[in-house]
Amino acid sequence: MGYTTTAWLSFGEALAAVAGALTGLLFVALSVRSDAISASRGLSSRAAQTLVLFMTSVLVAVVLVAPQPSAALGSELLAVALASGTVLLILDRRAGHAGTGAIRYIEKFSPNMITAVLVGVAGLTFLLKAGGGLYWLIPAAMASLLGGVVNAWLFLVKITG
Repeated sequence: MGYTTTAWLSFGEALAAVAGALTGLLFVALSVRSDAISASRGLSSRAAQTLVLFMTSVLVAVVLVAPQPSAALGSELLAVALASGTVLLILDRRAGHAGTGAIRYIEKFSPNMITAVLVGVAGLTFLLKAGGGLYWLIPAAMASLLGGVVNAWLFLVKITG
């Protein structure tokens, strides 16, 4: 089942719905604390990382439900992993590292690279038809969504400004 797309259409639809709703939650959290977030390069970069986490799940869902050949899906998953991983690394360097405060919590709970790596593994094993295939999307989605929810919550409750 990890190598046939028809069994994964419902997963893709559910993932798109959940990731879309959580992206809305993120925008609410950011708008509540917009002054503090816009005043800090670190916080704005962490907010952008959280958006990338949610959008990674959205893009995975879109390519998963699109009617296309298997090779295209595997390649697109690899492209999403590469693009999201690159953007997450750039934003991480831009944010820097903080010893205290809200940024430290966000750094601790954000599974940025784990998500990108798991999506890449899903794409690669799907193309090779060995090693788990699309089953790797389950932990990737969980890491992306749970990490993003924790970040959004921290933006709401831990940021002072």
